[in-house]
Amino acid sequence: MSVGSFTLSYTGGAADEHQIEFYDVSQAMVGFQRSLAITTHLIINDKVITQAPSLKGAQIFALPAEDGSWKITAAIAVGIYTIGTAPIDTPLGHLIASAYDYVVSETLGFHVDFEKTLGQQYEDLKYREDEIIKPLEQSRFDSVIEKCEPAIREMHRPIVKSETAIEANIYSRVGRNNYKIRKSLDNKTYEHIIYTIESDHRERLNGRVSSYNVNTYRGRIYLYSEKRPISFEIAENARDTRSISTITGSLSANALDKSRGDGDIGVECYRRTSKTGKIKSIIIVKILSMESLL
Repeated sequence: MSVGSFTLSYTGGAADEHQIEFYDVSQAMVGFQRSLAITTHLIINDKVITQAPSLKGAQIFALPAEDGSWKITAAIAVGIYTIGTAPIDTPLGHLIASAYDYVVSETLGFHVDFEKTLGQQYEDLKYREDEIIKPLEQSRFDSVIEKCEPAIREMHRPIVKSETAIEANIYSRVGRNNYKIRKSLDNKTYEHIIYTIESDHRERLNGRVSSYNVNTYRGRIYLYSEKRPISFEIAENARDTRSISTITGSLSANALDKSRGDGDIGVECYRRTSKTGKIKSIIIVKILSMESLL
């Protein structure tokens, strides 16, 4: 039984006349399925996979196309429900929908408040005895964003290669509720993904760490100058014990009490920006606790 469905819809150009370049849309479908599989696998299994065939505990089915449109609809069936037992409005379906919205929107350069979306849903699930879903940290979803970026880039093909469409939107349906992924796919979001310009001078920025992966030395830091979380990578020459301890200390303090400034740190870094000048990530070359800056 499906816990929800997602629709990728192309509009503008030849797509409005029910035509779209075959190869481009086929590659877009592969990217669509892959990004859904990677996101769903994390929710169910707490593991980040790199290949869609590795999806365990769920299946993704293609539904018949609607006449006169260029819509691709995929239904997600989860193994913990046997046929006929899944409620039409399952919290798991809402969780997968919110997770996919977070992954796609963040990839396209649109910030989503994790705590107000997925964080709140996990908090609500604590009080439900019929749903056994393990709460996941933001860093787990940030790892999925990295893995899904090539797939979401391919979903732009009909827009930027053959130009047989102008825009694409993604919709989710859980039970009787319909949602739209908050960011559309177009030429600008494609440029945000493919173009990265690295600054040639370092600068000092202040913030607090919101997620961190000890295996990849990557994470996200809320920068006060940007007023949003930004992805970061710690340069090899900055991966010493003291620096890592400062990063993890900031993460712990931030998780315990966001209202206090105990987790604030300073970093010297190089910016990575999109073609439009929007900061995409930073490379940290030096890490300083705020105490050392005073």
